[in-house]
Amino acid sequence: MALQVGMDAPAFTVKDDEGNTVSLSDFAGKTVVLYFYPKDDTPGCTKEAQSFRDNYTEYQGKDMVVLGVSMDDEASHKQFKEKYGLPFTLLADTDGAITKAYDVDGGGYSKRVTYIINGEGKITHVDETVKTATHAQDILAAMG
Repeated sequence: MALQVGMDAPAFTVKDDEGNTVSLSDFAGKTVVLYFYPKDDTPGCTKEAQSFRDNYTEYQGKDMVVLGVSMDDEASHKQFKEKYGLPFTLLADTDGAITKAYDVDGGGYSKRVTYIINGEGKITHVDETVKTATHAQDILAAMG
């Protein structure tokens, strides 16, 4: 069943682009923007990441955490992050566990879907019609 607003966000624990272990519970009390994307360093995914990069200070001002998720490994994420100066964390969902838990499995890649999760771990917004170039602004607008 697709995840919907009001549901508990599935918990996860995975490695990030630096090899650190990251869990959703690490961000209790903060708003988490969990954005899934198909592949590092492809045109649409790069535009979307740059959108978050270029608007990152607005997210920090709202005590929000941005987490990008794809099925690429840590090394790919690290290279993607360095190449484009991305200031937020990328999660390496190499076994597809988070992708499946959030119902965004595209058959070997993550579909482009974003979830906003409140400080209590509830999903407050789902965006399945992502416009890569303006996505970060669109999410801020959805937050009110």
